[in-house]
Amino acid sequence: MSSNGKFIVIEGLEGAGKSTAIATVKQYLESRGHQVVCTREPGGTPLAEQLRTLVKQADLQEKVAPETELLLMYASRVQLLTNVIRPALAAGNWVLADRHDLSSRAYQGGGRQLGDSLLDTLRTAVLGDTRPDLTLYLDIDPAQGLARAASRGELDRIEQEQLSFFQRTRAKYLEIAAKEPNIVVIDAGQPLIQVQQALRQALQAAGV
Repeated sequence: MSSNGKFIVIEGLEGAGKSTAIATVKQYLESRGHQVVCTREPGGTPLAEQLRTLVKQADLQEKVAPETELLLMYASRVQLLTNVIRPALAAGNWVLADRHDLSSRAYQGGGRQLGDSLLDTLRTAVLGDTRPDLTLYLDIDPAQGLARAASRGELDRIEQEQLSFFQRTRAKYLEIAAKEPNIVVIDAGQPLIQVQQALRQALQAAGV
């Protein structure tokens, strides 16, 4: 975490409306005079984008081990953190991220059932003390979110998982959010205008 810029993360299951939320938050931040750098995970640098393609590819010829998926996510994350996020924060910019470490804690820790111990070890080892100042978690029923995602077109490898996977992922998101005060849960199942209002209220409450 930097004493200059702030690091804000948007999280949520497939179909939760992260893209729209990011546009809303970006507009809010820029209206207050902040320079905003937007990132996404996995991805955000040339190498990290290649890892994104690999980890999401639906037609791989072999089964991807949960630990392999986790390590690919962290490899991508470290590239982004080193080459984009930390320099932007140090320059006094605000970073607005489409996913960060909480995604791995929920998807791989909860959905893949790898558990907290491995995730905590990796976080400590590779992320150091860089943590988001605020995380906005868009909460949605997995069935509703997957229906939205399917309506957008072809699903990637992770999006093709069983409903139970996303139910475990959501449960882990909510479990973590209940323990960590810088994570705000937003009801993403409500009408868009209400979601946008809730996002702005959360930013105001956080002093942004």
